[in-house]
Amino acid sequence: MTVRKAWIAGGAVLGGLLAFVMLLVVGVYLVAGNLLNGVTSGGRGLAKGAVPAAYKPLVERWGNRCPALSPALLAAQLYQESGWNPTVVSPADARGIAQFIPATWASHGIDGNGDGKRDIWDPADAIPSAASYDCELAKYVKDVPGNVTDNMLAAYNAGAYRVIRSGGVPAISETRNYVKRIRSLAESFAAPVSRIDPSHQAAAAIAFAQSKLGTPYLWGGNGTADQGGRFDCSGLTKAAYEKVGITLPRVANDQYNAGPHPSRDQLLPGDLVFFSDDLTDSRAIRHVGIYVGGGYMIDAPRTGAVIRFDRVDTPDYFGATRVTEDGAKALPTRV
Repeated sequence: MTVRKAWIAGGAVLGGLLAFVMLLVVGVYLVAGNLLNGVTSGGRGLAKGAVPAAYKPLVERWGNRCPALSPALLAAQLYQESGWNPTVVSPADARGIAQFIPATWASHGIDGNGDGKRDIWDPADAIPSAASYDCELAKYVKDVPGNVTDNMLAAYNAGAYRVIRSGGVPAISETRNYVKRIRSLAESFAAPVSRIDPSHQAAAAIAFAQSKLGTPYLWGGNGTADQGGRFDCSGLTKAAYEKVGITLPRVANDQYNAGPHPSRDQLLPGDLVFFSDDLTDSRAIRHVGIYVGGGYMIDAPRTGAVIRFDRVDTPDYFGATRVTEDGAKALPTRV
């Protein structure tokens, strides 16, 4: 939504280059899935920048506290609960980055940083406490049939007694949706270890963005009639995927969590590509475009410009997301 750096705003792409890139759009994304079948990424870990740098060591350490938990799963819970905001208070008086109710904190909060205090507002205490609480729940339900991680998450939502009594995840829609959301969202926080399938909706999303080429930029623009059909960067990507039945959040830094993250050499047309001044923190992302192949994206770059083709390879390139329907549905609407 915010203004791109001046060094990438060097004017509209020349006509010949436009024609070249249009050929890429028409041809490359139709065959890219076949060309890149079987490509794998590196070893297991957290996706680049998905966890703010200030919290990454805590998530990596405490996310491995027990076999039922992982750093990506812990990150997904924290993001779901607070969006990494250590000062947030919910209407139910859940507090801090891990959203503990004071009564639960009194029983399960720990002194994670060893300073002699258990501070519900301090991420150095709250993140370890969230992991510790998850692992306590995993112990309670370890003998329940089914997947222990699913049962742990269900216990977090509905209580261990209901999971034990039900012999697994209870038939409660809220609880089952919670388990599915966290599991799907965890894929956005984990560095992928296998092939990332291309999106079936990618071609149609690109076609929508193509149809808007030349449209003037509008900060906060959603393409509505009263806005003259104009968009900003995340408004354009949101509208493109809405055309194929996938609802993305409004802002770019939340759109980053709508699916797994291919590396630069794995990019396929239709992937969302992101840009930031802080390459260690996805919450600092300030720009997004739709990759079309050949090192180019379609984006709405800045006030005074139009929707156009721009190069992806700039110093502020942060990373990419392959949007999935489950990934988009898992995102909290509150954040």
